[in-house]
Amino acid sequence: MARSIVAVVAGFFTVAGLSLATDQLFHVLEVYPPWGQPMWETHLNALALSYRIVYTLLGGFITARLAPRAPMRHVTILALIGLAAGTAGAIVAITQADLGPSWYPILLAVTAYPCTWFGGRLAS
Repeated sequence: MARSIVAVVAGFFTVAGLSLATDQLFHVLEVYPPWGQPMWETHLNALALSYRIVYTLLGGFITARLAPRAPMRHVTILALIGLAAGTAGAIVAITQADLGPSWYPILLAVTAYPCTWFGGRLAS
């Protein structure tokens, strides 16, 4: 059971950690506006979405590789966690008009499951 939890948590922290680290890098390099300011530029949101998709694939891959058995079951659990988190983020962003364009968090939610699943399939 512990190895199963580690597999899912490792995949989650891979996605979240790499996403936040890349965000921070782009803020420091002044590619992105300062933290706390909305980012309305389409190309910047597309950039953020693109590396999040890659990191989500990697998270699914890592989860599948670390799973002690039934790797796609572990990947599915991670994908559902990502889908739930993405959906919650989309709901917040849609109800708060000043956070940036709505399409970005909606696409994060929509891509969470298939990207995680595909990453897991690459590993198994």
